[in-house]
Amino acid sequence: MNVDVPASRELAGIAELAARATGDRLRTAFRSRPEVATKSDMHDPVTEHDRAAEEIIREVLAKETPGSLVVGEEGGARASDGAQDGGRDGGEDGGEDGVRWYVDPIDGTANFAVGLPFFCVSIGAVAGGEVVAGAVYDPVRDEMFSASLGGATCDGERIESRGADRDATAVLATSYPSARELELGRDEALHRFGRMVDAFATLRRPGSAALTLAHVAAGWTDVAYDPSINAWDIAAALLLVRQAGGTYLPLGGEPGAPDHEAPGYLAHVGGFDLAGSVLSEVAGAAAPGGRRSARGSADE
Repeated sequence: MNVDVPASRELAGIAELAARATGDRLRTAFRSRPEVATKSDMHDPVTEHDRAAEEIIREVLAKETPGSLVVGEEGGARASDGAQDGGRDGGEDGGEDGVRWYVDPIDGTANFAVGLPFFCVSIGAVAGGEVVAGAVYDPVRDEMFSASLGGATCDGERIESRGADRDATAVLATSYPSARELELGRDEALHRFGRMVDAFATLRRPGSAALTLAHVAAGWTDVAYDPSINAWDIAAALLLVRQAGGTYLPLGGEPGAPDHEAPGYLAHVGGFDLAGSVLSEVAGAAAPGGRRSARGSADE
């Protein structure tokens, strides 16, 4: 399915509508200390509000794009009419209109659950294997980041990804190293982390990939790096960064695979000197699978 700029803007509007529909519930639940369950391990929390917010989003998408495929963090892949695995036509993109939605109802659940105000709703639209629209919504601040093939905005105002041009003046946001990365090689992971701490003016671990990338798109954070993510975490946000003039590099993906399916990323504001950054080496060495480094070359 080919999507032109007007169609992309329409999809972005639908993503905004679906994301904003969760706002009242999430703001009401925020700082209520909800009961937390875990999925894969103790580092992977979920609350009743994650599941409820995803169902709200699915209802909106079912109404606005019936038959499209919705890939949600909590509910898996279902057509927006409720069918499983691929929608009515079973096509690659899912659904009769060729749109596949990637939904993270709360990106930053650990923050949300304890009352830290850094989490968001992320909804990205994919057609023809490419992200063509998306919305990242911060319900605490009531800020809506929106991206289409026509540009990127925050609350309707165009944003531009500009900031620091080198490590020594830049703010880096990263989740590295995770518990899994420490388990795979604690000494190497801590060494890489130490190099980043030494090189960058400031390093932060905010806890939401989608919202962090939205801040890179707006120029509020200079560099973001995460070697272990899922498509629903970043589908909308990668388009935000690119449409705002920043750089989004997928890391560790299979050759020829869509960028949103790569298991890691490195993103930065426009004009940042990645070639001279410690991340050019660190991210390339740590890329999952070694398929693509921060320099864009294959790792041995």
